[in-house]
Amino acid sequence: MVLSRALRCLIIGPPGSGKGTISSRIVRDFALKHLSSGDLLRAQISHKTDVGMMAKGFIDRGELVPDSVMVSLITAELIKMDKHGWLLDGFPRTVPQADALQEKQKIDHVINMNVPFDEIKSRLTARWIHSASGRVYNLEWNPPKSPGVDDETGDKLVQRPDDTPEAVQERLNTYQRQTQPVLDYYSKHGILQTFTGRESNKIWPHVYDFLATKMTPVN
Repeated sequence: MVLSRALRCLIIGPPGSGKGTISSRIVRDFALKHLSSGDLLRAQISHKTDVGMMAKGFIDRGELVPDSVMVSLITAELIKMDKHGWLLDGFPRTVPQADALQEKQKIDHVINMNVPFDEIKSRLTARWIHSASGRVYNLEWNPPKSPGVDDETGDKLVQRPDDTPEAVQERLNTYQRQTQPVLDYYSKHGILQTFTGRESNKIWPHVYDFLATKMTPVN
């Protein structure tokens, strides 16, 4: 059944899962507003709002922004979009955040990108850069002409610290540890929809078909 009111959705997925690709297609085909918690936080700080400056104080001290501040920041922005459907990305990250958000802005559906970690590791560790120019290569779809060296200078390519196999595995482990309780929370509420696959182009038709039962596509 297609909802008559604006749809409120979350999208959750590990780094390298194709979450950005799927989000952009949801925005394109269903006209939802895409809201990134990171972008919202930076905007609030840039505009020197009360909650933005409060958050900045914690960040400047090297502390985590408390749940209460993050919930206030996010909900303040969502209230402005009460008549628009939206897709929230990057929040909530904890069960207390999820609970507080659900009290203030009832979520209709949570889209969970379930991409095998071995696939994600392959994607992220395939990225190499030329330090001097910033040129980026990907061993799978944009490899250098000669292995390990920059096409233009012949200089040796390097990996960013975040892209090494060990760093990627640690990021994925952290994601799993932090996110699983949130997924369990939404599963218990009956609003979690998990889409499993190795390629965004194969996952997307299933996401599209699901959302098309909830609202009318614009494309």
